[in-house]
This record gives sequence, structure tokens and C-alpha cells, in this order.
Amino acid sequence: MYGKVWKFGDDIDTDAVIPGRYLVINDPKSLSEHVFEGVRPEFARNVKLNDVIVAGSNFGCGSSREHAPLAIKGAGIRCVVGKSFARIFFRNAINIGLPLLECADCDRIDEGDEVDVDLSTGIITNRTKNERYQATPLPDFLRRIVECGGLIGYARELVKRRDT
Repeated sequence: MYGKVWKFGDDIDTDAVIPGRYLVINDPKSLSEHVFEGVRPEFARNVKLNDVIVAGSNFGCGSSREHAPLAIKGAGIRCVVGKSFARIFFRNAINIGLPLLECADCDRIDEGDEVDVDLSTGIITNRTKNERYQATPLPDFLRRIVECGGLIGYARELVKRRDT
């Protein structure tokens, strides 16, 4: 499955992802209507299911608001690939089932490129440029949390397995 790339630079903070005035909303789909509203007003209108965000360094810096990854996931983004992520944003994203991959070659990927992302291997295939990049794959246990839709789904699965 492939998606179109939305390119962002360095130090994109959580307020740029979802402005503070929307923190009263908890529904991911409703939040997605305002995602990147102040920095990319066209994003919410034009993003498609399975699109991919490719960012620079320190994506998700700023406050620890959980709404930022919820808004991104609610918009249908398949995953976020970046040079690096703010630690709390990384954890919040995994906790709600939004996969993040660190990749040193993000600069080689351009806005609008079409990419495939293999979460298990960390291989990103750029269909537009016929190139491949190696991201750091998520460890198995984090990938399993993502596959379960987040930490709550993962915990439910563990309880279900224990009870059978």
C-alpha cells in the first residue's frame, strides 16, 4: 500500500499540528479537520487515507498534548517518517497506534512523491524516484502496539490471551 508524501521541515511543534484552541475536541476525525491549520491550511482538505508525512528533525516538539498524534491519525495518515521525533510525541503516537519511523534520508524524499513503507523492515520505497531508504524499524513490541491500534488495544489483547 502506498501513499503521497506531505513534507514538513524541522521543529514542527504540537501547536502547529493542532492549535491549542481545539484541545476541547477528543474525537480524532473532528480533530483532523483542523490538523496543521495554521501552517498548511490545505492539508486537512487534501490529505488522503494512507498518505505519509515526511519531516525533518524534532517533529512533535513542544507541549506533550496527545491531541497532536490523534489529529494526524484521524486524518488518515499511514505513518510519519522523520529524521527525529520529540520523545513524548513519539510515545504518544505509539500509544494511539500511529507508527513513526526515523530515517536519515528524509531529505531525499520530496513533497508529492509516492512511497511504500514497510514497518517491519523499515524500508521506504519511493515509487516516484525509484529509490529505497532504510529507516530504523520499530522494535517488535512497539510494532505490535501499533498493530493493535494502540496501547489500549494491546492491553486488551494481552488480557484476552491470558484468559484463554
